[in-house]
Amino acid sequence: MYPKSLILAAAVVLLPGCDLLEKQELAIPTADEAAAFYEQHPGIDTVQVRGNVIEVRVRQPADQLRRGGSLWAKVGPYIYAFSPSTRDVFSAFPGVAAVRVVTLAGRGESEVARVMLRRDALSDIMWQRAHNLLGHALQSGTQQPRRIEELVRWGEQHTEYEYQPEYVH
Repeated sequence: MYPKSLILAAAVVLLPGCDLLEKQELAIPTADEAAAFYEQHPGIDTVQVRGNVIEVRVRQPADQLRRGGSLWAKVGPYIYAFSPSTRDVFSAFPGVAAVRVVTLAGRGESEVARVMLRRDALSDIMWQRAHNLLGHALQSGTQQPRRIEELVRWGEQHTEYEYQPEYVH
């Protein structure tokens, strides 16, 4: 009888706490709310909400793609995916499962690259590392291309990515 009374006692103690297990409301932003997070970034074409994924479409200057070649084609989406804006979106809206960044060539609709960063892909420490790599790439990437390469490698390890062969050989 001892095991039954132990189970009964555990049930009496734990059942009132079941209310605490209710699911948190998983808020998802409107397209305008999502766009507000990225408004300070240059080159943003559109920000859309597709289900529980935010899609950020960015225009990458054609001269940048010509001069920088494959490396610049690859790094484009990571600049936005690893930005503080993306982390802020995840913090503000628990229902957002991922942020997808799509880069477009110049004024056209030709897709250069796309990456998808899932909400749970980076821990707090890994976000700090991502911001560090992003800062180095933005600050000294032109003079030290290895800084851009480091950001691309990090991105390829932590996102789902696709590069268009027309831009990445």
